[in-house]
Amino acid sequence: MNDINNPWDVTSINAGNAPFLPGHLNIELLEVGKGFATCQLLIQQHHLALNGFMHAGGIVTLADTACGNGTMANLPEGAFAFTTIELKSNHLGTATEGIVRCEAKMRHGGKQTQVWEADVVSEATGKTMALFRCTQMILWPKK
Repeated sequence: MNDINNPWDVTSINAGNAPFLPGHLNIELLEVGKGFATCQLLIQQHHLALNGFMHAGGIVTLADTACGNGTMANLPEGAFAFTTIELKSNHLGTATEGIVRCEAKMRHGGKQTQVWEADVVSEATGKTMALFRCTQMILWPKK
């Protein structure tokens, strides 16, 4: 979980992600701020499918992690968490090696939901691998 006093503390967020799926996939949060987040991973064998190309699930997880970290860092005051209620990913290409980067941007920041879009790009080729969009439901303490 991120530091309540500094929700944009990348070191704390990465440490919080470490024991969970993003940590197991070696996804690294590079930057997070008002309405954006950037993550990356270095492709390793465990990111690949049997055919030798990056597994679509890894691409989706990278994008979902960027959007999720961005959501946590941009929760409305008083909210404590979120849950993903919808996601969509259009896969345009793939990669077999190198760094894959994801840049996520908040497109809607409401009190009940946030909508995020992300581009997943292979740094080796500069080509977009996927376009991703998700809707996050903001969670509030029970009254």
